[in-house]
Amino acid sequence: MIVIDEKKIFEEIEKRKPVSVALNGPDGIIPKIQETASNVMKKFGIPAYVLADSCFGTCDLNSNGAKVLGAEILFHIGHTINSMSFGDNIILIDAFDDISFENIAKKCATEIKEKTVSLVTDSQHLHEIDKVKKILEESGITVKIGKGKGQLNDGQVFGCEFYPVTETKNIVEANVFLGQSNFHAAGIALSTNIPTYVLDPYFNEVRDVTEFAKKLQKKAILTIYKAAEAETFGIIIGLKEGQFSKVTALKFKKELESIGKKVQLFAITEISDDRLRNLKGIDAFIQVACPRISTDNHFHKPVLSTPQANALLKILKKEGIEGFLQIPHWL
Repeated sequence: MIVIDEKKIFEEIEKRKPVSVALNGPDGIIPKIQETASNVMKKFGIPAYVLADSCFGTCDLNSNGAKVLGAEILFHIGHTINSMSFGDNIILIDAFDDISFENIAKKCATEIKEKTVSLVTDSQHLHEIDKVKKILEESGITVKIGKGKGQLNDGQVFGCEFYPVTETKNIVEANVFLGQSNFHAAGIALSTNIPTYVLDPYFNEVRDVTEFAKKLQKKAILTIYKAAEAETFGIIIGLKEGQFSKVTALKFKKELESIGKKVQLFAITEISDDRLRNLKGIDAFIQVACPRISTDNHFHKPVLSTPQANALLKILKKEGIEGFLQIPHWL
């Protein structure tokens, strides 16, 4: 069950006395956020708006939505980082999943063959990492927890940032991810190129996502080579506040034009195949908003992420692209 730190929310409201607030977080915990919003309205008698658009991380806060509503505080729930706020009006609130990893950790110790692992998780299970480490070590497995960097805590990854596992990849035999998310685990596998397992306490199973990640990598490489045949590129700048990489977009424009390619510039908030089908005369796209948009979705034309676009430029210059995803940050 997801547990939201409502005490922190109540303390901030009591201290700041806002006229209204907004709350948001990832899709999976929206029902719990609804409950918290109702509790705020009952306790304080002020409007508490749930921003119910999809939200994928701290790159996707939707603070503009809160501003349009006149909400004086935006409580962003469920994406823990090593800071509690973004400026004065956005406060990050922890949301922990209280499910136990004890049984699945013991099962992992008997099922995996590797004896040195990097232990990693997402924000909602960080509080379990030390307990799992102890269980694995008691079973004879050497456990490393990589250091965080930027917004990441030690042993934590985002969908596009993998600093703790890239730090340990040369001293361990495998990665072990706590949670249910193949999304995070596949990124871990791709960024380290070593076996990666998911410890899923909900289904009580240890999943090897290594082959799944290899399929994503093959798809990513094929897309790059298809894009290498393009003459006209559409470069897409993401309009979400943490995905606004205009400088990177203009760099790609300059480099592509220098080798004779035509370029059009676009700006989109939600990048989808339906959106791109409206754009005519484009052979391939590069989007600099979120790298997982390109690796995890299907498009009718090549849509490259920043690492893929860097690899494309190498191909066009007759250079190799080995290890283009084996980097700690895919932006």
